[in-house]
Amino acid sequence: MTTTSYGPLSVWAVVLVVGLLTFAIRYSFIYLLGRVDGMPPWLERALRYVPAAVLAALVAPAFVDPGPTVTATLLDSRLFAGLVAAGVAWTTENMFATLAAGMATLWTVGFLL
Repeated sequence: MTTTSYGPLSVWAVVLVVGLLTFAIRYSFIYLLGRVDGMPPWLERALRYVPAAVLAALVAPAFVDPGPTVTATLLDSRLFAGLVAAGVAWTTENMFATLAAGMATLWTVGFLL
């Protein structure tokens, strides 16, 4: 266990203040959303892309996990399954077909290798 020169009261005061500030920042958006009559059209257009951007930020690191060599990275079954799923999503625009194709590819490549 690491010890510091700060006492326990100081540490808990910092934790409490940071927690309250975090809560205030997040609550302000909820509070203001009910008070504002409408959002500008440019903001509504931009907010439509937020879920896709967040999903991509969460999913992309699993596909682009660097291996010990470039060949190992390019031959990773997750990358191949992700590319197949992206192709199916692009052509069909069907979420269930995308999931099925991606998972079937991942399992098939995993079984064969």
